[in-house]
Amino acid sequence: MTDANRPLSVFDRPNSYVGKTVPRPNAKRLVQGRGRFVDDMVLPRMLHAAFVRSPYAHATIQSVDTSAAKDVSGVVAVFDGHRMQTLCEPWVGTLKHLAGLRSPPQYPLAVDAARWQGEPVAMVVATSRAVAEDACELIDVDYDERPAVADAESALDPDMPLVHAEFDSNLAWTRTVDAGDVDGAFVDPDVTVVEETFHFGRHTGVTLEARATLADYDPASDQLTVYYSGQAPHMMQAVFARHVGVPEANIRVISQDVGGSFGIKIHTYGDDMATVVVAKALRRPVKYVADRLESFVSDIHARDHRVRGRMAVTKDGKIAGLEIDDRTGVGPFSAYPRTSAIEANQVLNLTGGPYRIENYRARGEVVFQNKCMMSQYRAVGHPIACAVAEGLIEKAADAVGLDSVELRRRNVIPDDGYPCSSASGLKFADLSHEAALDRLVDLIDLDRLRHEQSELRAKGVYRGIGIAQFIELTNPSPMFYGIGGAPIAAQDGATVRLDPSGTIHVATSVTEQGQGTDTVMAQVAATAFGVSLDQVRVTTGDTGAVPYGGGTWGSRGAGIGGEAVYQAGRALRDNVLATAAAILQSSAGDLDIADGTVVDASGAERIALSELAKMVYYRGTELPNDLQPELVATRHFRVTDYPFVFTNGCQASYLEVDPDTGLVRLLDHWVVEDCGRVINPQLVDEQIRGGVVQGIGGALFEECLYSDDGQMLNANMADYLVPMAAEMPDITVAHIETPTSTSALGAKGAGEAGTAGAPAAVMNAINDALKPLGAKPLTTHPMTPQRILRALGKV
Repeated sequence: MTDANRPLSVFDRPNSYVGKTVPRPNAKRLVQGRGRFVDDMVLPRMLHAAFVRSPYAHATIQSVDTSAAKDVSGVVAVFDGHRMQTLCEPWVGTLKHLAGLRSPPQYPLAVDAARWQGEPVAMVVATSRAVAEDACELIDVDYDERPAVADAESALDPDMPLVHAEFDSNLAWTRTVDAGDVDGAFVDPDVTVVEETFHFGRHTGVTLEARATLADYDPASDQLTVYYSGQAPHMMQAVFARHVGVPEANIRVISQDVGGSFGIKIHTYGDDMATVVVAKALRRPVKYVADRLESFVSDIHARDHRVRGRMAVTKDGKIAGLEIDDRTGVGPFSAYPRTSAIEANQVLNLTGGPYRIENYRARGEVVFQNKCMMSQYRAVGHPIACAVAEGLIEKAADAVGLDSVELRRRNVIPDDGYPCSSASGLKFADLSHEAALDRLVDLIDLDRLRHEQSELRAKGVYRGIGIAQFIELTNPSPMFYGIGGAPIAAQDGATVRLDPSGTIHVATSVTEQGQGTDTVMAQVAATAFGVSLDQVRVTTGDTGAVPYGGGTWGSRGAGIGGEAVYQAGRALRDNVLATAAAILQSSAGDLDIADGTVVDASGAERIALSELAKMVYYRGTELPNDLQPELVATRHFRVTDYPFVFTNGCQASYLEVDPDTGLVRLLDHWVVEDCGRVINPQLVDEQIRGGVVQGIGGALFEECLYSDDGQMLNANMADYLVPMAAEMPDITVAHIETPTSTSALGAKGAGEAGTAGAPAAVMNAINDALKPLGAKPLTTHPMTPQRILRALGKV
């Protein structure tokens, strides 16, 4: 064939780089000496950032005088909102599929107005944190304090000031779900209607490790490296690229061994963004670590909801209708990029989820206010939805004269009723409400507890038993965020590689935050491929070293990330067996991998993995010429059959209330959960226990208290109460295993179920304990001693 007739190859295309002399991409000039050089200047050591934060919930910023701070020895630069505007593109916390959601553009530092106590107003960068903090004290900000919108309930009143003057009201978003004939269900003369108003106090994550960012920009190669204490490094890679002005491919985000997250570390924070922006502007590494006082007024809060609910129940105990009205105040902005509307949306979608309810109406209003921003936090919306439905279930059972367990049995979706959809449009499959409830009743020995409770009441000891059924949203598909335009991957990726020592290396886009990601991924890989656990190494949390993926949030690590690892492990196994078959002149179907060795059908060892790998890597001449072995495999996985994979379960709380002091003593707590295939029982059980403890925190202890003018009153570890080990009950965990049909591994999520059901179980137990005393039902969380005494009419 002549050259004229030769087909055009990839090397002949105009955009081919083969056969051309081109400059090396990102070439760096080598300079003799120590340190990194740019324009013949040695970059000095790392800088540290500190922030001036607004002392007011709402104020106009008249001026920011930074002159005295700039004169402090060791201060390198000072930034205010106007200077930061020139260095960073603003962000807007909206999603296209949340129709009507609005929020104004937001910058890392406040520009012209401060809208919550704790909002960063100015930034000092210095050679040490101490110097930066001292210089912050010298910055003179002239504020003109304005009236604050602190109460979400009155935020939409006509006479309330506007958080944002450019908007016509303080309404950020609203949505209504309306299914069936709700009005008809409630006017039916044969139903009993119960009503209640629930209040949930806002609280926050209080992670073991505070938020931290260290950014390092290399101008010679336009490379940005960010060490980030967060949950979704690839998401933040995209966020930094959009707003800092560095190509996404040139940004590396490293989030390894994060000290707890609970959802608060999947958001864009002004101080973190400012740290990255300034590192690029100054061409020097900059570090910022929030102290605990800053965390309370800057980390996102959650759970601040008022929900009015009513339920109609027939004489034979069937739920005829359910209606709720939810209002939540989310602070002055919608968080970016996941928004601050998701929690309310979840409340509307999830309330009554375990039950067959044909007539359902839910209305949600998300309003702006002058408090710290609210957004996603562990079990987003679940504790609210569960407490509302389960509280109404208890009240309805009393009203129609049924045991509440029996009322639940008559209304739960039957275990053979799947697939099905809820009135709010959620699609369910592979759940086990009936089996879980039966297991819980047996586990707690309900009849024995009731007998003990009755005997103790006769002696003036008031104990209560509370039960709650729940669903947990896990393994989210692209329907959650991706369709709304957020740079949030619904898939996860995994690469599994066999090295010459016979060890396999797993790189996964799921991150490690203390929940045991590394262990679970190693277990899955070892099982899928056929080696012992000590022959597996796992890498997570580094966009420069792992496949693209969503990270850890929404109880998706094992279900999505684990499935990707499983598929990659099986693919590598197939590759290795094909190579072994060629070497051994056998058939791949007659071979297997066990304990790090290729074996035949009889189990006889044929060749060690290390020997096979060495032949491939070092002694390729011993292989057939037509064999090109691939000792690495990459796979990605996303859920496609359903928008979400649901977990379900039940919880029970047994406690004692002192009617003289209002103190609650937690005695026992039980959880039955169906999270599909349980990969590591101990890790799953401890995830559930940890979730229960956080749920108890919201039920009894944790609340961000604010004054009427928007000042947080307990922004420290002395006044903000978190649950302590000595106060916690024994927590017994049991499982129903119904593998999800959406994956080969069959794993659902388990990280948020404990938090979802615990507040409802504790609330119902407290009300059960106080029932003989004629107390008004407690429906305000946390249920503090003062609120208990108020319910008893003693304060």
